[in-house]
Amino acid sequence: MSGSVFGTIFRVSTWGESHGKAIGAVIDGCPAGLPLCEADIQPYLDRRKPGSGKYVTQRKEADEVQILSGIFDGKTTGTPISLLVYNTSQRSSDYTEIAQNYRPGHADYTFDEKYGFRDYRGGGRSSGRETTGRVAAGAIAIKILNRLGIDVCAYTRSIGPVSIHPDTFDREAITQTATGMPDKKASAGAEAFLETCIKNQDSSGGVIECCVTGLPAGIGDPVFDKLDARLASAIMSIGAVKAVEIGDGIEVSSRKGSENNDAFCIKDGQVSKKTNHAGGILGGISDGSPVLLRAHIKPTPSIFQPQQTIGRDHVERMLQIKGRHDPVIVPRAVVVVESMTALTILDLMLSNMGARMDHLEKIYTK
Repeated sequence: MSGSVFGTIFRVSTWGESHGKAIGAVIDGCPAGLPLCEADIQPYLDRRKPGSGKYVTQRKEADEVQILSGIFDGKTTGTPISLLVYNTSQRSSDYTEIAQNYRPGHADYTFDEKYGFRDYRGGGRSSGRETTGRVAAGAIAIKILNRLGIDVCAYTRSIGPVSIHPDTFDREAITQTATGMPDKKASAGAEAFLETCIKNQDSSGGVIECCVTGLPAGIGDPVFDKLDARLASAIMSIGAVKAVEIGDGIEVSSRKGSENNDAFCIKDGQVSKKTNHAGGILGGISDGSPVLLRAHIKPTPSIFQPQQTIGRDHVERMLQIKGRHDPVIVPRAVVVVESMTALTILDLMLSNMGARMDHLEKIYTK
């Protein structure tokens, strides 16, 4: 299976299956000299791990990360960093009934068609548990970006019909609410909506927003490696994401140019913009203003209602799944969106170091 490697310079390979012995990631291209230990990574995995709240799967996993290589005397050596997380709470018996039947909304059928077999225990490689490796790697990317003065912050914008209000944005609430919302009042409304979904054996979708501040102008390329194109590709690689917006997104299609253009100005002696409809990206290159993106997350396909499906024998039947499933994917996916955004930006920044001769001269001439 190809397609498990992300990045050009800061390269991340994720490995492992939902019900295998372990999962993890290997990072190649991390600069030497970064102070790093498991405690830098664990808080991010804790935000993603199952069993951590009322509205996530109750599969109990500690998700304790181990760094196996690439560290000496508490700092990165510049060699590959291998990260390991053991699976400790597999219940493969929950999936016995779907061994020969395809779950609606899952990759069971398409995986079978491509490879001729599939790991039906929780989706195997197609499981959301694969994102553990992404988050572990993303934690390292975020630490590097923070040292460069760049902040990446993702949060739940909406769940079902309930959205946050920008006037009551509280960053600390992101990790305090069960929904990942930076708005406690909106979170209470979303939780009430989720209770209805649970009662009806149903699930909900939602929107995750991510804002990057402190990113300098000039990151990204004008053709195939546009910053927004790379971000969209990275975010769409998350299994539950069905659409990505940059800046004002789909709203721009109904506007006039005079309404959508961001006027340039000088603020505190620096180039700035009066508005940010473009979401911090012009021509595929960062413009120095905050980069804003939104990921639209589908409802959890694993619902407990009976659903019509077919089996590997192509005979129609009804299927009612069992197991431990999230009624909403959004809260646990917030840190995944944050991680993939950070990995994308760091990789492009490292690639950008060779874009200008004067930049190289500053680094290498004495």
